Amino acid sequence: MGLVPKINEGELMMKVLVINCGSSSLKYQLIDMEGEHVLCKGLCERIGMESSMITHEANGHKATTPAIFPTHTEAFLEVVKKMTTGEGKVIDSPSEIDAIGHRIVHGGEKFKESCLITPEVVDAIRDLSPLAPLHNPAGILGIEASKKVFGDIPNVAVFDTSFHSTMPPRAYMYAIPYEYYEKYGVRRYGFHGTSHKYVSHRAAEFLEEPITRLKLITCHLGNGSSIAAVDQGRVVDTSMGMTPLAGLMMGTRCGDLDPSVVNYLKYTLNITGHQLDEILNRKSGLLGISGVSSDKRDVEKAAAEGNKRAQLASDMLNYQIKKTIGSYIAAMGGVDAIVFTGGIGEHDAPSRARICHHMDWLGIHIDTDKNNNAHKQNKDVVEITAWGARVRTLVIETNEELMIARDTKEVLEKQ
Repeated sequence: MGLVPKINEGELMMKVLVINCGSSSLKYQLIDMEGEHVLCKGLCERIGMESSMITHEANGHKATTPAIFPTHTEAFLEVVKKMTTGEGKVIDSPSEIDAIGHRIVHGGEKFKESCLITPEVVDAIRDLSPLAPLHNPAGILGIEASKKVFGDIPNVAVFDTSFHSTMPPRAYMYAIPYEYYEKYGVRRYGFHGTSHKYVSHRAAEFLEEPITRLKLITCHLGNGSSIAAVDQGRVVDTSMGMTPLAGLMMGTRCGDLDPSVVNYLKYTLNITGHQLDEILNRKSGLLGISGVSSDKRDVEKAAAEGNKRAQLASDMLNYQIKKTIGSYIAAMGGVDAIVFTGGIGEHDAPSRARICHHMDWLGIHIDTDKNNNAHKQNKDVVEITAWGARVRTLVIETNEELMIARDTKEVLEKQ
């Protein structure tokens, strides 16, 4: 699970519980930071609904059992029970947990780095909810429930947006009246920051170069996809925008779109803004173009069987990724390494090949055998660079939970 860190004097050895809360779900991992290994992980589903369940994995055992979760508080109580009793026991008491790290989607301009959670921080996260109406309120539910269950154990907020806070105004501003930025915070923020941060630092480790000397392009490709230009460890541009709807086409999201299309569809179809939002967020992307599925694997299967719309969807996504990589090389004045991560980035060798095809003139060339066999290596980093290529190309298994745990530990060490 990544490299074992060197233990320096003054470092805290701790167990960190990493939490990713949805409105009706709670995903968790307990990580022992001495060695950075996962003690247990799991998922509480259908919180506040009928047929709630918990899946808990530890000690080589994985089991899904029914449970009753009226709220996130009961879900946390069940997580504690699973961690301290039975086959899934990994600790004797919740008092062994030293800190809780929470994934919070939107930190706006206020939170440029991870921070200790205080009542003021919770209020600020709540104030930012209009920018992430599905995610930030769910994050607050997780914070409040963990406080009830775990008491005074320190809680840390790790924001999806904070890694992108180094973008300069020329990259994050939209060319609309400036007052909308001043009054309403309308600008590019970027997302998947925890993943982009993890893989960029892991790439630097693998390349045995300080990240401050590298120009990297990190491609987080999955059901949601984004690309970041990381110059000397600082993000200078990223593809997602004010919300995760912008940038590349995704599983069900449209990505970048001429704003006039929004009004055109709204009035032509005589639909509400909410209905249009549903179309752009949940019925577009790979699903909308292919008519087959939001899953890239299903789309590729249909394309191989002769489905032209499925082939078009695949071609569109690969083209957009290639175009974005090229623009970021121009923006940074070069690139040292391209990183592929996420479900598609890590597992879709044909797409990696098509994205990198005809990019030799930029110094990007991948080895066909290395690319096709990358998934068989059982390594968290696999290099697929062809011999003689100037730009290194890496496939890196992302680990957002570990990055959240590391940030949590770092925040507490500064206290």
